[in-house]
Amino acid sequence: MKQMTLAAGADQGAGFEQYRKPTRREAFLATMEAIVPWAALCAVIEPYYPKAGNGRPPIGLERMLRIHFLQHWFNLADLACEEALYDSASLRRFVGIDLGREPVPDATTLLKFRRLLEKHQLAERLFAEVGRILQASGVKLKTGTIVDATIIGAPSSTKNEEKARDPEMHQTRKGQQWFFGMKLHIGVDSQSGLAHSAVVTPANVHDKHALPQLLHGQEQRVYGDSAYASQQELIASKAPHAKDFTNQRTRKNGQIDEVQRGKNRNKSKIRARVEHVFAVVKRLWGFTKVRYRGLKKNAGRAFTALALANLYLSRGHLMGAVRP
Repeated sequence: MKQMTLAAGADQGAGFEQYRKPTRREAFLATMEAIVPWAALCAVIEPYYPKAGNGRPPIGLERMLRIHFLQHWFNLADLACEEALYDSASLRRFVGIDLGREPVPDATTLLKFRRLLEKHQLAERLFAEVGRILQASGVKLKTGTIVDATIIGAPSSTKNEEKARDPEMHQTRKGQQWFFGMKLHIGVDSQSGLAHSAVVTPANVHDKHALPQLLHGQEQRVYGDSAYASQQELIASKAPHAKDFTNQRTRKNGQIDEVQRGKNRNKSKIRARVEHVFAVVKRLWGFTKVRYRGLKKNAGRAFTALALANLYLSRGHLMGAVRP
């Protein structure tokens, strides 16, 4: 056992803090500490992570992964995350940093770690590994998939060094409003409500074009909103046994088909589960706007956010599994 320094003792609330109580942030971090499969996720990254050699020893892989996840959970850029770690004792405890012995990794170190994940497309592999672990724990893919897409905004201003908008982002119209950015397409299991596939495209790509990539092939039913109406051929190209349960358009020749509207309403009771994933990624994690230029960097953020969302949505099941 290492001797605790004064800084570590202060971080853990030692001293005269008689009336201190755990915050919601600390409760959240304690939950994620328990349910995130740290060893398995580190094993995905470890073959690509720098090894100790003649130069300065690299920071521990699990520590860097913990900081990387903090950036997603609290929507922190590199410099903001560095400052938050210096400012928050609860974040330092989660990462395992004792300011009496070591500094917080700087923003450049966080940037290099993220670029390592981007270079080897490790975010996609982390997403797949989380899915494998959840299935092994008893969360099974059932016979239905819900497909949907959401727009992630990007800066449309040209007041930057290049005097231009991001060329990989595009604009699209939704209703009477125009949006500029990218689109996150996901496939969600109709029973568990967890994402099992995802695709990132510019915002002007129609939802239906990503449809085959969102299916795992064993579906019996495919749910989606009216953007996926009448796409039986696309569905059959990947899931030949699936029936089309997407919402159909209800207005024909200026008249509303009340029978079809009722069918859509019943389908939407199941289809609404896809919104739980978007609520976590966009509202809880704050991924409503892109932080980087280009689709590849933002796709990495999206896959990591979806992996963490799956763990968060499964926290009840996973916490029950870790209790003695």
